[in-house]
Amino acid sequence: MTPTPGSISSVPAPRQWINATTGRIAPERFSWLQAVVWAQEDQTYRNTCGHGPQRIGDTTLAVAVELARFSPCRPGVETLARRLNRSARTIKYHLGILRDTGLLAYRTKGTRVSGIGNLASEYVWTIPQAFDTALHLMTRTSDRFIRMVTGIKDAGRNRIRRLARTVQQLLGKRRTRRTLRTNRRSRTTRCTPMRGSSESLSTAGPTSLPPESKLEAGEAISPTLCKTRTRRVLNSTGRRFQLARELIEQTEWLNRCSVPRIAWIVRAVADAGWTSTEVRAWLHLRGESQHIRRPSGFLATVLHNAENVLDTPAKRADAVDRWRASLDVARRERIQSVRHHAERFDNVWQPPTSPAVRRLVDAAFAARPLVSIGADQDVLHAVSGVGELTAAEVKASREEARARLMAGDTGPISTAVASLGRQVAYDLYGHDLVLRGLQMMSATRSPLLSVGT
Repeated sequence: MTPTPGSISSVPAPRQWINATTGRIAPERFSWLQAVVWAQEDQTYRNTCGHGPQRIGDTTLAVAVELARFSPCRPGVETLARRLNRSARTIKYHLGILRDTGLLAYRTKGTRVSGIGNLASEYVWTIPQAFDTALHLMTRTSDRFIRMVTGIKDAGRNRIRRLARTVQQLLGKRRTRRTLRTNRRSRTTRCTPMRGSSESLSTAGPTSLPPESKLEAGEAISPTLCKTRTRRVLNSTGRRFQLARELIEQTEWLNRCSVPRIAWIVRAVADAGWTSTEVRAWLHLRGESQHIRRPSGFLATVLHNAENVLDTPAKRADAVDRWRASLDVARRERIQSVRHHAERFDNVWQPPTSPAVRRLVDAAFAARPLVSIGADQDVLHAVSGVGELTAAEVKASREEARARLMAGDTGPISTAVASLGRQVAYDLYGHDLVLRGLQMMSATRSPLLSVGT
């Protein structure tokens, strides 16, 4: 049966990726939530699977509201289940409904990376063509958003105002204390002219894109007259939790610990005014272990009486300087070892003796030309000198690695990680780019896998 104009039709799985979607990218979360509310009120979508929810319901809308608070939209299923008090299976059902209706598109699909763990899928907020047809929106092509809204006809103004009020009520609902700490509602007045283009850049700096409910002649209130937000001052309990979160993010062997437990362990040093850098310097001076069976217990043992030993800011600053000096020495030794390894094993590769393996190698060489040994040495030399590179050279290296990653070549990133370690690769190419490269190397090869828009 052919769907009528403005009705929701099921999106096949190959079309649920950003490089193959027929919808357009939402400029911001407010416009995307208007499309989700419209899809719930439309009630023309029916799930074609034989299990799970059959239509868009209140739980789907609650999942969409939580997704709108992630930027970039990379939520974990366990995180959504914990916030919404639902099971992981329920969250997966409703994420599938949002993809099936064209409201979400994959940017990268979650996978398991060795040494890091599970990586969540990253989504892009998309608005299906049926929404533009039903709301009488006028669009044009756009390099950034696939299609850009330029105006709205009179027939759709009342409905889009009603959708805007519904979204404001959803975003204004009382949330948990944890969500309120990290997600504050923006009180900036949104306004754009009828035929205005929000792709142009202002000399005053970057501005947020307006929602599609404000596509009118403008408003009397200037968007620049907004209230200044005062910086929140943390009390002693908040400082303990802040220090605990920073340590969990920066220390690899603490990444599976709970924030409240670590906050209780670091309460003494947090009350003394220690920073996460000073705590890590103290852990280095006390001696780090290679095999830690109970991270929280190890941390409690090492931090015992630390606030009395380094009781002044000068002592803590000296400990940080000694820690950073030891890191520089270790980095130089690692770079020297890599160079020695490269000189020792240069041009010693021999073809395999097995005929079956030799056929596989010949087929791989025929499918993709082998990079010369000299080019590999150039890449290795560029990676090994991270501390001596200028800002322009680092920027050029990142742009080259990003371009090769877009083409499916993870050579620079894999060389840096294998030769110099993950931390040096992060310093050279950036945290997000290295994670994308590791994800591409470990994920199942699929023609639908894409990085970037």
